Amino acid sequence: MTDPTDALRLVQWLSPAFPIGAFAYSQGLETVISDGQIKDAAGLQHWITAILTHGSARTDAILLAHARAGADLGPLAIALAPTAERHTEMMEQGRAFGRTIAALTGTPQPLLPFALAVAHATRALNVTTTEVLTHFLQGIAAQLVSVGVRFIPLGQTDGQRILAALAPLITSFAARYATLPLADIGTATIAADLASMQHETLPVRIYRT
Repeated sequence: MTDPTDALRLVQWLSPAFPIGAFAYSQGLETVISDGQIKDAAGLQHWITAILTHGSARTDAILLAHARAGADLGPLAIALAPTAERHTEMMEQGRAFGRTIAALTGTPQPLLPFALAVAHATRALNVTTTEVLTHFLQGIAAQLVSVGVRFIPLGQTDGQRILAALAPLITSFAARYATLPLADIGTATIAADLASMQHETLPVRIYRT
């Protein structure tokens, strides 16, 4: 059974307020907002849904599930990063996450991509992998919603409506991704990958990725 205190620790560690610098990353979303391809809440929700269903969030969730069970997937996770900016984001967030976890627990953490850093740290928590993935995917969605709220811009209420609408999808995917084999990893979000590549040369940028 899940330990209530560990469940609360999980919420803290995967909260948008946890200091991993998530506010500085857009995963290329800044590019498509700048180009006018996403201009409202409906467009943003569609984009995030694609990331959760077919994109990097799906890949990271499957990797996290297997790494939490003990698999060594660092080289695979790095190889699957579709762009240089995506590699920077996953490594820098992983570094910041591990540094903070080490400060909280007194246990040194290895340098790993963010999803694998979460997997490594949460092995010590008495929570299910589905619970970890639920909060992990929620964090990704919240990060991207925050980009839209600040940069489209949208109102805070619109951002909360998007997260509320995505909640059933997130819980369903968390349960599914916890059981998928590594062979099921694959993405089909070409627009998001191209946006990430184009972001590297965006003339004026607010976000690091």
